This record gives sequence, structure tokens and C-alpha cells, in this order.
Amino acid sequence: MTVPIFKNRPDVKVKNNMLPENSGVYLMKDTNGHLLYVGKAGNLKRRVSSYFARPHNERLEKMVSEIKKIDYIVTDTALEALILEASLIKKHTPPYNIKEKDDRSFLYIEITNEKFQRVMLVRGKSTSAGKRFGPFTSAGSLRDALRIIRRIFPFNVHSPETIGKFKKPCFDYELGLCPGTCIGTINEKDYKKNIHNIALLLEGKKKSILKLLARRMKSESVKLNFEAAQKLKRQMFSLQHIEDIALIGKNEGAETITQQYQRIEGYDISNISGDAAVGSMVVFINGKPDKESYRKFKIQTVLGANDTEMLHEVLERRLHNPWPFPDLILVDGGINQVNVARRTLAKSNIKIPVIGMIKGPDRKETRLVGSSLGMIDRNTLIQVRDEAHRFAINYHKKLRSARFIKPKK
Repeated sequence: MTVPIFKNRPDVKVKNNMLPENSGVYLMKDTNGHLLYVGKAGNLKRRVSSYFARPHNERLEKMVSEIKKIDYIVTDTALEALILEASLIKKHTPPYNIKEKDDRSFLYIEITNEKFQRVMLVRGKSTSAGKRFGPFTSAGSLRDALRIIRRIFPFNVHSPETIGKFKKPCFDYELGLCPGTCIGTINEKDYKKNIHNIALLLEGKKKSILKLLARRMKSESVKLNFEAAQKLKRQMFSLQHIEDIALIGKNEGAETITQQYQRIEGYDISNISGDAAVGSMVVFINGKPDKESYRKFKIQTVLGANDTEMLHEVLERRLHNPWPFPDLILVDGGINQVNVARRTLAKSNIKIPVIGMIKGPDRKETRLVGSSLGMIDRNTLIQVRDEAHRFAINYHKKLRSARFIKPKK
């Protein structure tokens, strides 16, 4: 005998008689199988169960009373759930999703019809000849989605008359979000590749993008264009590691704050007047330490107590290793350490946001300096800093202790 999922609604049948705790899209249907509503979820089990666990407003209560069957589609990420939800709403126009017949309540992503196409968030009917995706139901979720997409595939937001006319790079360029249209450092052909990938992603074709990037990476490697190959590899990594990003607001069942930075690397230097100088690199992925990726460095080129030059050496050595690039670099220190890190990255033509973390005058207040962070858990950054400090101190003590161990006779 099949046990019903919802004890107070045994008449409701659920696909496979179970609800997975994955991100995805759920489809509510009536007794005749007609689609009533499509929704997205960071956790399907938690979100769908919430409809039958507490009272709702009159409109929602009416919908719940009509539900007889629930289907769902599991997605790899909440980003893909958001995109799939929009696609299904457009295809089926479920009655409980449609708020206004004139379409003014919905949001769309529009790719403009320009030489350096902009990717924009628009509401209601379009007046341009650009390509649009949607409708989307949540402005907050959509803005978060665009921020994530832009970190993987940088796109232009500048109007056509300003392209290439900036006297210095825009702030988004410094964060790796603008591809260089502000100062004219990207050509139209390369820019259109990014736009093509964005369009594929918004069409729900992530696998196609990964295959395309893999072919390009192989081609660039054969031509010995290792910098271009590394960039493509990083884009693939970013696409494959966005599983735990929750884009869905609390009113739609999300469990966590939007996390733009999946891989964070933290760096610290430890020495006593330049003696037994070491550096540490710790890695956090989706807010959790990845200890297998930790690395330690014995300083080789710096004499005396010069923490910034030691940091420069550590970062240069790190960049010459084939490890995945981070989405964010955290250094223990202030603006001097941040600037050294930025110069080291710029020397290798790599754009990664850098922040520093310092303690205030009372040694209790923690302050951040450097790049703007958007939405990120401050406690996670403190954990990264503390872990980098612990790892560096332990290695420093190990090197110093080794000097006092007498060799066996």
C-alpha cells in the first residue's frame, strides 16, 4: 500500500511518491491533469511541503484545494531552476502564474540588438528588436541570476555612444564583470562568443556550453594559447560549481543567502623578523573548507621581514600552478596587501576580486578593504582568514622546530 506524502491531503499524488531535497521546478496539476501552477525551489521537498503545512491567502488556498497531482523536474542548480520555470510558464501559461493579461507584471532578460549587445532586465512588453527570455516572476532572483551569469560570462551594460570612450576602466571591469567594452579592449568577435554562451544558458542548454568550451579550450591549447585556454577552463569550472547557489527568496522557499563566490582562497604570511618565513593558501568552496586544496609555501626569494613581498612571491607561485582559479581572493592585511595582490594578478592579466581583512584598533572589530562584495556571508570570510592564519602558523612552527632537532648519530 502506498503511503501518501501529505497526511492531510491523501488525495494528492506525487511523482514517484517522493520529493527530493534538490533544486528544481514543480508542476501542480488538477484532477484532469491540467497544469495549474509552475514554481521553482532550492529544495523541492521543503518548498512543495510548505503548501500543505500552513494556511495561505484566499487565492493560494483555492489553488491548493484544486491540486491533485504534483510533478517535478530536478535541476543541477537553482539558476537552472529559475530559467526552466520561466520557460515552462511561457510555454504553458498556467492560470495561477498569470497575474495580468497585459503582461506588465512579468520581468524579462533582454539581449539588445547592438554591436556590443547589452544584457538588461526589463519589465512588460519590449519596444526593441532584441532577443528576450522569460517571463520571470521574481526581480530579486533575476538580479542575482544576472550577477552570477556575468561573473562567468562578462557582458556589456554601457550605451553604444560610450563604448571604448572611458578614460579609465569602469568599476565592473576591475571586478571582472565588464569584458572591456568601456575602454575598447575586447573585439566584437570575442564579445559575441560571451553573448552566445549567455543565450544558450538562458535557453537551458548548459551541456551544450560545456561541450563548446571544451572544444575551444582544446583548440587554444593546440595553438599554445595557454592564457586563453586557462580562461575557458575557468568558465567551465564556474558552470560546473554553482550547485549550492540559492537564488530563490525566502517567500519562495530558499534556504540560504545568495553566494556569488563559490571558491574563495585565503592567504596569510607567517614569520618572525623574516625568520622561517612561510605563506599559506586555504580554499573554501561554497562556504566549506576544502582541505585537500590547501597549499603551503616556504618563502624563497625575500630576505628580511617584508610581508607584502612575501605575499607577492606566494601569489606568483600559485598562479603558475594548474589549480582552478578562485572567484575571490582574501588576504590577511590592509590596502598594501590588497594592492600587491592586484598587481600580481594584473601582471598575469588575470582579473579576480581581492579583499583584505584587518582588525580595528581594539583588535576586536574586523574591517574589510578592497573590492565590493555584494551578497556574501561575513562570517565565512572570517573563517577563511582564521583558517589561513592557523595553517600558516602551524607550518611556521614546524620549520622553526625542525632547526632544534638534533640529527641522529
